[in-house]
Amino acid sequence: MSSFSNRIIRALRLDKDLYEEVEADKTATSQAMAVVILSSVAGGIGAGGITGLKGIFWGCLVALVGWILWAFITYIVGTKILPTSQTRSDPGELLRTLGFAYSPGLLNIFGLVPVLGWIVRLITPFWMLIAWVIAVRQALDYTSTARAVAVCIIGWLILVIAIVILQILFGGAQATL
Repeated sequence: MSSFSNRIIRALRLDKDLYEEVEADKTATSQAMAVVILSSVAGGIGAGGITGLKGIFWGCLVALVGWILWAFITYIVGTKILPTSQTRSDPGELLRTLGFAYSPGLLNIFGLVPVLGWIVRLITPFWMLIAWVIAVRQALDYTSTARAVAVCIIGWLILVIAIVILQILFGGAQATL
C-alpha cells in the first residue's frame, strides 16, 4: 500500500495507475475523505480565511456532502445510463477515486501568496476537472475518455439541479423561520 502523501502526489500528477490502485483498495476511503476535507480547508485558508473557522467548517461539510452526492450520481450515470460491456463498479470505488481527484484543491492554500494566488485559483479548478475525468474513466473501466467526460457533464448537471432544488426547499424554509 502506498503512503498517503505519495498517493496525493500521484493524484496531482494525474497518474491513472493511482486511480486504479485506490479503486481496488477498500481501506483508502478514509484517505479519500481526508483529501476532500484537506482540500476544502486549503481553499478556505487560501481565500484569506474570510469566512473564519465557522466558514471553513461549513465549507468542509458542504464539500463532503458534495463528494458523496457526486460519487453516487456518477455511479448511477456511469453504470446505468452510459455503461460499456466492461463497466464494473460500485459507489465505494467512485468515492475513493473521486476523493483523490480533489488533490489539486490542496494547492489552493497558496491562494494567499501575492501574484501566485490568483494563478493557483485559476488553474486548480481545471486541474481538478481533469482529475475527475481520469478518476471516472478508471473507476468505471472505460477505454474512452469522451465517455468519462459525458458522465461527468451529465452527473454535474444532475448535481446542479439537485442543489438548486435543495436551496429552494431549505432556503425557503429558512426564510420563513
